Amino acid sequence: MKNRLKVLRAENDYTQEDLAEFIGVSRQTINAIEKGKFDPSLPTAFRISKFFKLPIEDIFDYEEG
Repeated sequence: MKNRLKVLRAENDYTQEDLAEFIGVSRQTINAIEKGKFDPSLPTAFRISKFFKLPIEDIFDYEEG
């Protein structure tokens, strides 16, 4: 799943650690999500959405295949 997490963090001057602490995961998990190596659970995606005050669709883009 593609995402805009790294771009959004940079635009808002947040570190991976800042985001990880807010949503309750490790910094390594944020890194893996940003690199597309790990798809977040739905609750985690909602917490990320809440953190950035954006709809999930503005952060994550699901591609089939």
